[in-house]
Amino acid sequence: VQLQASGGGLVQAGGSLRLSCAASGRTFSSYAMGWFRQAPGKEREFVAAITWDGYNSYYADSVRGRFTLSRDNAKNTVYLHMNSLKREDTAVYYCAAKSDWFRNDAIGSYDYWGQGTQVTVSS
Repeated sequence: VQLQASGGGLVQAGGSLRLSCAASGRTFSSYAMGWFRQAPGKEREFVAAITWDGYNSYYADSVRGRFTLSRDNAKNTVYLHMNSLKREDTAVYYCAAKSDWFRNDAIGSYDYWGQGTQVTVSS
């Protein structure tokens, strides 16, 4: 599976962005998908994950209630809807795919990674 993240940009605090992660391959619908982010000088951290069927999702405490995951398996794409953005959301965001639904916040549990997309939130 090859993943391509897009949709990042510059937004003011309180604004919204939608990130997309497009996957190649016919088995996209069998993978759970996750998003991680990495701010300058910090370690990569978990943001959110969604099951292969889109029925269940899991969020980091820092984004719960502001970010929402969705996926369209017909388009091989997962979306991260980000609302009420804060300066501390500034980071490079990465999408990733995994074949199970365990330890979804663990970087090592993901099998495939896309390149990052930069999100910058200004005050």
